[in-house]
Amino acid sequence: MGELRLFMENLSRKTGFSGELRFDEPMASHTTFKVGGPADCWVCPAPACFPEYAPALLAAAREAGTPVFVLGGGANLVVADRGIRGIVLDTGSWTGWDFTGEAKGPGDSTGSVTVRAGTPADELINALAERGRGGLEFLAGMPGTIGGMVWMNARCMERSVSDVLIETEILDEQAERVIVPYNHEDFSYKKSPFQGRKVLILGAKFRVFRREAEEIKKEAEILRIDRESRGHYRAPSAGSAFKNNRDFGKPAGKIIDELGLRGFSVGGAAVAPWHGNFIINTGNASAAGIRALVTAVTEKVRDRTGFTLEPEILFVGDWGGV
Repeated sequence: MGELRLFMENLSRKTGFSGELRFDEPMASHTTFKVGGPADCWVCPAPACFPEYAPALLAAAREAGTPVFVLGGGANLVVADRGIRGIVLDTGSWTGWDFTGEAKGPGDSTGSVTVRAGTPADELINALAERGRGGLEFLAGMPGTIGGMVWMNARCMERSVSDVLIETEILDEQAERVIVPYNHEDFSYKKSPFQGRKVLILGAKFRVFRREAEEIKKEAEILRIDRESRGHYRAPSAGSAFKNNRDFGKPAGKIIDELGLRGFSVGGAAVAPWHGNFIINTGNASAAGIRALVTAVTEKVRDRTGFTLEPEILFVGDWGGV
């Protein structure tokens, strides 16, 4: 830990760092599940510092062999009870957007908005409504940030992020800024070309069109109310725990419901009593308990139906070789 502290302090001096820098930071404070042990180092650069600091950090860490985990909104994420070794780079301060083009209506795709990765979805939707720009309403009410949604190719109401994506700006494996144009062959259901790569998504450009502000607000509010009515916000969770697979003939939640697994629990982690595809923290869940519950549900579904569910939840950090 002493070497890491010295590494970060030296980097801060070289880059003129401003922002928040903490050691042994509990990751339960940074995830929607509210579980997870300490990160060796957690750093959240101030907005003015972020564009220069992030590539410097990634390049220096790569040279030193120090792992860096990029954190967005902490949704769809379970951090191990042992925590995360190395550095957690929090993009939460890197927010904002810029409009380009003047789209005239739904059939005109010339308008666009470029969004920084740390921007929460609802914050963006509200800004789009004020500007009279539609096209991203389906993201309303989703937890997490735009960078994570591009990485995950988030989907709701039969629409995916890739349906409106123009290009993505990343820091690649060499910490170089690269613009990646959208290619439909690189995206699929909740898959993006950035999964499996050690890159940092800086932002993305999306197609938008002119739309009445009140129409945007009304549609967004309907989606938020729908999410609330289905229990997305009743307890700490990651939303849907498993991906849907059309080959199974029905949604994952329906399959779990039909097997009577609502309320099934491991410690403080439980399948939500109101929805089969939500796994929740009832108040005292551990990361290990959530992981064990996901494994148990997967095995029960496979044993009784032959279907193998694929988790949406990402399990990261130091699991002790388990």
